[in-house]
Amino acid sequence: MTFTKPLPKFDPRTIPVIGVDTHLAGVPTQALAPAALRLRFRHPPLWTPEHSVEKKFSNREPALAAVLIPLVMRDELTLLLTERAGNMSTHSGQVAFPGGKTDDTDHDAVATALREAHEEIGLAREHVEVLGILPTYVTGTAFIITPVVALVQPGFTLQPNPSEVADIFEVPLQYLMNPANHQRHEFEFDGAIRQWLSMPYTANDAGGDKERYIWGATAGMLRNLYRFLSA
Repeated sequence: MTFTKPLPKFDPRTIPVIGVDTHLAGVPTQALAPAALRLRFRHPPLWTPEHSVEKKFSNREPALAAVLIPLVMRDELTLLLTERAGNMSTHSGQVAFPGGKTDDTDHDAVATALREAHEEIGLAREHVEVLGILPTYVTGTAFIITPVVALVQPGFTLQPNPSEVADIFEVPLQYLMNPANHQRHEFEFDGAIRQWLSMPYTANDAGGDKERYIWGATAGMLRNLYRFLSA
């Protein structure tokens, strides 16, 4: 499968912020506890995903995929994310969930997400409690992604695949579920106005402050998680 035109080359950090959703309430702390999340997925509310289909960048054949949204059960839940390796054919260097394309041997999207998380970062399945799935998200590069939300029991040992993952880190879930941290952007490419969200997070690592720039499909799926939890 090939692209008929190159993907846009730009630094998303340079695109101006056109709005921040400070008018929306964050998900309450008590709603982000493991027991509350289990209950929410067991009895889901009526809700509508905000982000579902990105405008196409190419006429590439669609491909099924799944990602794991791994919520680590620290004192406060954190989201485990990866930075993709710089040599990847799509979305290289971007912040992403562990995940990838569906194999013929995968029974369903959950199987894809668990297999990919193990292959990419070495997350053992016995540490993972699947809560449920969110609606599919279609990227501009024609991946039809099923997000699989799960709780992760601490005590795991990660082994990132260096050909796919440059880094692994955690971000407080409450930060990501607060729309005051959701920035809106617009960008024109191939005659079309494309809109997306970013959720920059600055972490104090051993080497000093480091910004984790969460944007695009990853931010879009997190926004849908926010809508699901706040409905």
